[in-house]
Amino acid sequence: MASKIINVTPEELKALNDELEYLKTTKRKEVIEAISYALSLGALSENSEYDEAKNEQAKVETRIADLEEMLKHVKVISANDINTDIVNIGTKVRVYDEAFDEECEYSIVGSTGADPMANKISDQSPIGKALIGAHVGDTVEVNSPSGAYTIRVVSIDK
Repeated sequence: MASKIINVTPEELKALNDELEYLKTTKRKEVIEAISYALSLGALSENSEYDEAKNEQAKVETRIADLEEMLKHVKVISANDINTDIVNIGTKVRVYDEAFDEECEYSIVGSTGADPMANKISDQSPIGKALIGAHVGDTVEVNSPSGAYTIRVVSIDK
């Protein structure tokens, strides 16, 4: 994992720490129990339960390592750091899409907190990249996989 700074909101930091704690305590124990059970079934050469449990163990340990590395490089964006003069992580931005004649509101979050279904978009997403640094009234071009389009910033809030 690259050692660049990862901007997160306090909520994102809590979620990362909660996930790490869960994986280290609960999930590791569950995987060890699954491996023990699979070993009790006998011959490992034809033991799919053992193979599945070992694969799960590898996934859990990889995720733990990734989270630990990520947490070394986080910068928490607190409410006091949020400036509503410009779009940045931690702001809610209302935009107007002229092509569809509609307004949408997005919460700009760090890459770990993205949830497009809840309109939480990453600062690294095409829309997020286009909006970061924009002011109310600015029109920005979004370069999405389906093509470029423009949106106008209507409001910025915390």
